Amino acid sequence: MHRRDFLQKAAAGTMVLALPEVNGFFKDRPMGVVVHSYGQRWQSKLNSPKYPGFKDALDLLEHCHTLGAGGVQVIVKDWTPDFAKKLNRRREKLGMYLEGSIAVPQDRSDVGRFDQEIKNAKAAGVHVLRTVCSSGRRYENYHSEAAFRELQQKALASLQLAEPVLQQHKMKLALENHKDWLANELVAMLKKLDSPWIGVTLDFGNSIALLEDPNTVIQTLVPYVFSTHVKDMALEEYADGFLLSEVPLGKGILDLPQIIALCKKHNPEVTFNLEMITRDPLEIPCLKENYWPTLGGVTGAELARALRQVRQHQYAPGLPRVSHLTPEERLVVEEQNINACLEYSKNTLALK
Repeated sequence: MHRRDFLQKAAAGTMVLALPEVNGFFKDRPMGVVVHSYGQRWQSKLNSPKYPGFKDALDLLEHCHTLGAGGVQVIVKDWTPDFAKKLNRRREKLGMYLEGSIAVPQDRSDVGRFDQEIKNAKAAGVHVLRTVCSSGRRYENYHSEAAFRELQQKALASLQLAEPVLQQHKMKLALENHKDWLANELVAMLKKLDSPWIGVTLDFGNSIALLEDPNTVIQTLVPYVFSTHVKDMALEEYADGFLLSEVPLGKGILDLPQIIALCKKHNPEVTFNLEMITRDPLEIPCLKENYWPTLGGVTGAELARALRQVRQHQYAPGLPRVSHLTPEERLVVEEQNINACLEYSKNTLALK
């Protein structure tokens, strides 16, 4: 279906989070795990007998299978064709799905690299590739409207270079809302591309950092959803704005059953990938002047709503912090968090 035709049909249907009964609405596939959930163990050189590092995608796949996960989303860079085939054989034997994470071409000279990584991903059984088109958080890395407009232009050019390769290999590319794009900006770029091969990795909580209402973000981006980063978020005030943390699923402010139901309504084949990052809270300095140069489109009313949300949903236990822990203690907490999230996904979200 042509992208604009799809949007017109989607607009005719409900776009609210209040859906019929959630029970029985989910596909019979367990939640997967994003490699970034294992920030402590991924390619770690720590000498931990109980929590050894994962040297590659095979290690991650094997471990997540022992946890009962349905699949993994992992970085594709530096795979060889032989490794991709080996990974696919093991993936098939374990009955798991595999998604990739890839960098889009920076210029025409980079298209060959992108094409080979697509080939390797496809040989491994990947059907969806997640990507980002920025160098980091908007309010930290871009300090003028001109700098952010330049990013937007470069991102569009990169995706235009990627699209014919995606079409040739019949591979879907899913652009994440990565604390960079406002939801309406991301939709505007997707409309310009107008490609069935380019959609969204819908991160459930990132856009809170840009003062967007998470329900509005979900409603805006869900017609394009190819993949997801499932997380729950908790908030706390601090002098310059608020702190933002991933917390175990079901402990934060997001209505996860309804968000997942809405994703499945728009794309019955969508995958749900846990991104539970175990770290100290992120500072969202929305009361400092240097937060705002690229966010002129965000209104005072939206700032007020975001700060009200923080004050109304203070995280009673106090936001989790791990920087004071030993490396081994951080490994323990990371594994506990991931296990707790997967249990919630099976018992409450019926992803099993």
